[in-house]
Amino acid sequence: MTARTQRVSGLMAWAALAFVCVAAGCSGSGSESAAPSPAASAELTLDLGGGVTMKMVLIPAGKFMMGSPDSEQGRYEDEGPQHEVVITKPFYMGVTEVTQAQYEAVMGKNPSYYRGAANPVETVSWNDAVEFCKKLSEKTRQTVRLPTEAEWEYACRAGTQTAFSFGDDPSTLGDYAWWGKNSGETPHPVGQKKPNAWGLYDTHGNVWEWCADWWGEYPKGPITDPSGPATASRGSRVLRGGSWRRGDTDYFRCAYRDHGYDAPTTRDDRDGFRCARIL
Repeated sequence: MTARTQRVSGLMAWAALAFVCVAAGCSGSGSESAAPSPAASAELTLDLGGGVTMKMVLIPAGKFMMGSPDSEQGRYEDEGPQHEVVITKPFYMGVTEVTQAQYEAVMGKNPSYYRGAANPVETVSWNDAVEFCKKLSEKTRQTVRLPTEAEWEYACRAGTQTAFSFGDDPSTLGDYAWWGKNSGETPHPVGQKKPNAWGLYDTHGNVWEWCADWWGEYPKGPITDPSGPATASRGSRVLRGGSWRRGDTDYFRCAYRDHGYDAPTTRDDRDGFRCARIL
């Protein structure tokens, strides 16, 4: 059995289990996921032209607790209050961060400082990422955009409520992420580390990932399909996931929000993005 076949089989088995669990009203993890729609495939491949493709995986609708509890080690204040989020519709998420080959196939240029076709594109602003999604949507006739901050954390957690998608123990971070202690001070080709339970690679580390939202304070209660504040409270868009340069494991937790001042025009060699495709 190939690695790809194993991943698809695992996703389908997980989807079946999730359906049974939700139907039975299971609880205890703080996260519930409905089975993907029978009409939607577990995987989707977008043709970017020139022999370049983008693989995406189906993320089921469901609900989870967004943010971190007060007791989580390394927690920052803006990760709270922890609150329930409902994602009402399934969506596709890029299996990896957008690569330089993919970016160049759509945009006709490569702004990255650390060159490599399979490396994540970096030195891209939020505006650049949005423009890429717009052009990719036109090229494929499908709705592609940046994930919301809630969609990103939901997909990163992959049904878990632990500090990392793989548990609470940061000692195994290097199995899942390129970070300051193993990167050699450079980003790496995507998809080399272990994926999370939903088949997504590099949600921890490699490059920071732009989300669609303006940065803002969390609501004090449950919310459905949040898209962040309508206006900028301090002119900053959200970045998630940590990067190859960071050497503190706190920055790689599922709930961590980059709380710098990341304007939509900011370009940095630690910043990249991944795409969501909306059903």
